[in-house]
Amino acid sequence: MAKTRAGIINVTGYAGVELARLLVQHPEVELTSVTGRSAAGQKLNAFFPHLTNIGLTIENKLGDVDFVFSAMPHKDSAPEIIPLLERGIKVVDISADFRLRNPAAYPEWYQFTHPAPQLLKEAVYGLPELYSKKIAIARLIANPGCYPTSAILALAPAIKKEIIEPNIIIDSKSGISGAGRSLSLKVHFSEANEDVTAYSLEGHRHFPEITQELTLLNPKKPPAVTFVPHLIPMTRGILTTAYATLLPGKIATGKDGEKQLQEIYADFYKAAPFVKVVSFPPHTKYTWGNNDCYIYPTIDHRTGRLIVVSCIDNLVKGAAGQAVQNMNLMLGLPETTGLQALAVFP
Repeated sequence: MAKTRAGIINVTGYAGVELARLLVQHPEVELTSVTGRSAAGQKLNAFFPHLTNIGLTIENKLGDVDFVFSAMPHKDSAPEIIPLLERGIKVVDISADFRLRNPAAYPEWYQFTHPAPQLLKEAVYGLPELYSKKIAIARLIANPGCYPTSAILALAPAIKKEIIEPNIIIDSKSGISGAGRSLSLKVHFSEANEDVTAYSLEGHRHFPEITQELTLLNPKKPPAVTFVPHLIPMTRGILTTAYATLLPGKIATGKDGEKQLQEIYADFYKAAPFVKVVSFPPHTKYTWGNNDCYIYPTIDHRTGRLIVVSCIDNLVKGAAGQAVQNMNLMLGLPETTGLQALAVFP
């Protein structure tokens, strides 16, 4: 059987090049076309020398493909995707252009008016742990953001099982690659090294995405979310710690409660091959270069609060790996295909 011909729009960003790395190893897909406005005409393995096996020329426009990943920036992605859908090509969009269901949210959070609001109703939010059946029959997937992936996976079982109050605090820390490849002062080595800072306290762009998906898990009790992201001096990884007060009587006290909580999480993710529910606080290095999400739920018995720690690689499960996982489902393949690599350590 012929392999699916895949293309990447904007291969020159971190998410795009990570997609290329994953797709060249995929047994059922052939990467046949890549674009990049800043590098058109160059060989991909010359622009990114670590991609020694990929001698494709970076083009201005995609060639003949069966499946497309768009790694364009927000606002620029939708105009690229709309003509592809009209041609019957399935697409996974890594930008935020189809993540939010309410078109009025785009001027507020992304400063543009959506060019195809009718597609927001059709696009499927690409978190396979929650929407695998919908993803399998979709033609357009809105790949989740990196922060939302770690936060939603951390909190979904607790919200779905209705064991917590709606007031939620999400504290997330991200490596610098989450800011993309564009040069800026905040990611200059001398500025970012040996420094940790909170940012976007007035409202991060991933906030409406997080609240949208957490609300859909229990619409009767929409959450009141405080989300504070931080930039830390490492290349890859996100560590999220989420806090919420446990509802009285929902969880046993003491060690029995911790065991019950573990069972709730393990049962919720029993069919999720990339979610590892563990009994210890995970490190971001456990996910370096792979598509796993490590989750550690526990209880602060002094305050009656749920504490959940989750770790992902922001470029894999938080972007390119999750995009490939979505593609696998859309093509009728096992969702783990091409994504079984273990983490790089140390």
